[in-house]
Amino acid sequence: MDLPVLPPVKPMLAKPAAKLPTGDGLYYEPKWDGFRCIVFRDGDEVELGSRNERPLTRYFPDVVAAAKAQLPERCVVDGEILVPRGDRLDFESLLQRIHPAASRVTRLAAETPASFVAFDLLALDDESLLQTPFGVRQARLREALAGGRAPVYVTTLTQDAELAQRWFAEFEGAGLDGVVAKRADLPYAPDQRLMTKVKHVRTADCVVAGFRWHKSGPVVGSLLLGLYDDAGTLQHIGVAASFTMQRRAELVEELAPYRADALSGHPWQDWANAQVEGDGERRMPGATSRWNAGKDLSWVPLRPELVVEIRYDQLEGSRLRHTGQFQRWRPDRDARSCTYDQLDIPVRYDLAEVLRG
Repeated sequence: MDLPVLPPVKPMLAKPAAKLPTGDGLYYEPKWDGFRCIVFRDGDEVELGSRNERPLTRYFPDVVAAAKAQLPERCVVDGEILVPRGDRLDFESLLQRIHPAASRVTRLAAETPASFVAFDLLALDDESLLQTPFGVRQARLREALAGGRAPVYVTTLTQDAELAQRWFAEFEGAGLDGVVAKRADLPYAPDQRLMTKVKHVRTADCVVAGFRWHKSGPVVGSLLLGLYDDAGTLQHIGVAASFTMQRRAELVEELAPYRADALSGHPWQDWANAQVEGDGERRMPGATSRWNAGKDLSWVPLRPELVVEIRYDQLEGSRLRHTGQFQRWRPDRDARSCTYDQLDIPVRYDLAEVLRG
């Protein structure tokens, strides 16, 4: 591969903010909820780079084929790999695309094909655009991909702050994650947080039904969270983490009373020694990690009596899309009252409208 910008490249990142910035010289675009991916194409050579610099190439042969068919002969394009399903993005199906078996990769590429949304141009032919202002890079990107068609798209873009605020309210219904703001004069700076992102933030009261130890030693790593569904079954929805080391040690003592006889009659008792369920596709509290086969996901059951308030951004199906953030204990709440009914469900919005810009 002979390009002016060569892999691996860490993508430029965004810092979080509570509200959208406004002012002259700002561009706004949707925050796509997929796998960040920098596509390097040099003729028939294509490499899909990820945020952690591990290639995604083998997992997305359909994206490689689309890049060869639609991207310029020699280019480096930053964007997002997505799996559209119906009128919204399907992150769970996207997660399933990361599979060690080549036969499974081939089958999933046909069953749940991915799309690529481009939002920045790092290089074209022999020219590096890393120092070129973002506004100019955008014009070059749209010119270079002017003939693009599904499954390759160029992101929706505006300089209208009011329209961007409307996107923030509406596009979540199509499975998007928020809005990103970028300065027109911004160079492309790998691994630096020079953009601004605004994401949806909500709170929920959840049952704490177990925990995992931290990798550093006998302190709490994360709390296993549950909500009761309409049938009265406690569903595992994700974890709360991001504690200081002092807080992790304190949690060991706080949770100790709830460890006694916890497995007897525990709603997740059948998972206690399980690795996976069925064909291995559903993640359970004791499952192996899809991203790190050596990661210990064993867990310690707790009597499902504690209630915690967490902060979260969005759901993916019946689970938290990202790790929840611990807010406070809720001793005033009955664990059985922690149901899905409390969650804010966004109004549906047609993903095709977003992709068409």
